[in-house]
Amino acid sequence: MPGKSGALLTAYGITTTPIKLARNENEAVTTANELGFPVVMKIASPDILHKSDIGGVLLNINSVKEAQSGYTLLLERARKSMPNARIEGVHVQRQIPEGQEVIIGAVRDPLFGALMMFGSGGIEVEGLKDVAFALAPLNQAEAREMIRKTWAGRKLKGFRSIPPVDEESVIDVLIKLSFLAYEHPEVEEIEINPLRVLQKGAVAVDVRMKIKGE
Repeated sequence: MPGKSGALLTAYGITTTPIKLARNENEAVTTANELGFPVVMKIASPDILHKSDIGGVLLNINSVKEAQSGYTLLLERARKSMPNARIEGVHVQRQIPEGQEVIIGAVRDPLFGALMMFGSGGIEVEGLKDVAFALAPLNQAEAREMIRKTWAGRKLKGFRSIPPVDEESVIDVLIKLSFLAYEHPEVEEIEINPLRVLQKGAVAVDVRMKIKGE
């Protein structure tokens, strides 16, 4: 997770998972050892927004050998799919346990100020368009109502083969992010996608932030 956005989330009590840039195979191995296996590896490029679509994400990297070969494989896939893309290396991140994935974000409206967004996260975000909006800052009742408007929020309690996860932690993150957006007018956009919701707790796996003037 980029330094500035990760530090801001941490300051507001939102749990993140460290992410570090490896610029070669040796750095990938060193970083994976530091973070502890298993790790996730993602191609690092400002020109590749949907990394999964080009095979730019590798899960369950469990050894030094897999980290070495994973680095090479990600660069090969990126260069083959998008030859003109700027490639900075590979991001290495500690792998988080399985859970449900949601998206939480805020965008600054010129008239209304910070507008919160919640919905289906991960790879579902593009296809489902399952999203609710509300003005920041949120209180607990407003955050809960926002969640209940979406399928992503309703299934947090479990549905058929989908085990229930910690709905209260999602409400907590929504409230905290709403105050972050409300109190920092320089943040034009911030998006946590996905927020991985576990049986206990929730972790911001990936975050994108746009600062005014940057």
